[in-house]
Amino acid sequence: MILLIILGIILLIFGFILTNRVNPISKFTGLFRIIGFILIVLGLFSSMFKQIDAGKVGVKSLYGSVDSEVLESGLHIINPLLDITEFDVQTQNYTMSAIHGEGTQEGDDAIRVLSNDGLEVVIDLTVLYRVIPTDAPKIFKNIGVGYTDKIVRPITRTRIRDNAVFYDAVALYSTKRNEFQERIFKSIESDFKNRGLVLEQLLIRNIDLPISVKKSIESKINAEQDAQKMTFVLQKEKQEAERKRVEAQGIADYQRIISLGLTDKQLQYEQIKAQKELAASSNSKIIFMNGKGNAPVILSDK
Repeated sequence: MILLIILGIILLIFGFILTNRVNPISKFTGLFRIIGFILIVLGLFSSMFKQIDAGKVGVKSLYGSVDSEVLESGLHIINPLLDITEFDVQTQNYTMSAIHGEGTQEGDDAIRVLSNDGLEVVIDLTVLYRVIPTDAPKIFKNIGVGYTDKIVRPITRTRIRDNAVFYDAVALYSTKRNEFQERIFKSIESDFKNRGLVLEQLLIRNIDLPISVKKSIESKINAEQDAQKMTFVLQKEKQEAERKRVEAQGIADYQRIISLGLTDKQLQYEQIKAQKELAASSNSKIIFMNGKGNAPVILSDK
């Protein structure tokens, strides 16, 4: 657009210069002026239209003066002299990681902090944020388009270091991780908001402890697991012992009830029933029966 205007002005000036000179191309001066005028008109006309893509806003500036109103997504008719700078208002992420290729910057970009107990802890995290559309002119005027390197990165790293000193290394790694994440989120959120940014989410991806601390944690976990296993075994043994005691008590109670309820006549009756069933059997048999007195009666099918 600007190129068309410049080219048109050059042709227009060139046409006027050749008007008062005698040379073979003087007869084309009128054509040069017409073409130059057409190019200028086309350049101005095309400069009056500006398309803002979806998810972006346009910040208007004229000779260093920044307009407080933004251009929303869509097609707009503007002053051809305005300079339009687009800002992305969609969710953006900035990752700081110790793993090569995962972070926004190349190499080891993890955050190294000192915990309350003086140990160095390495933290990988991702920041999800976006630009407040109405604050885009303020950002452009006070910070510029490089707000990621000027605001997002330094504030995040500073606030994490400031808050890590309230926790010891093991707590950051285990029990206090969520609390630590919420605490730094609140501190970063207010700083971002004052500068026209919205902090959507802060994701702690990994917390890496010194090797010596890792080994002590693993030893503690193994000891706790062994203690839990032993507790389970002891509890199982107690349950088995209780089961056997209840079973023995039941047998003793049964025997006591039977011994109290049986009489001589009942025993004699049960004996006669058994002998009757035996006599009805088809197998060879010899039956000894008590007769009167103590003399036994012998029965046989032979």
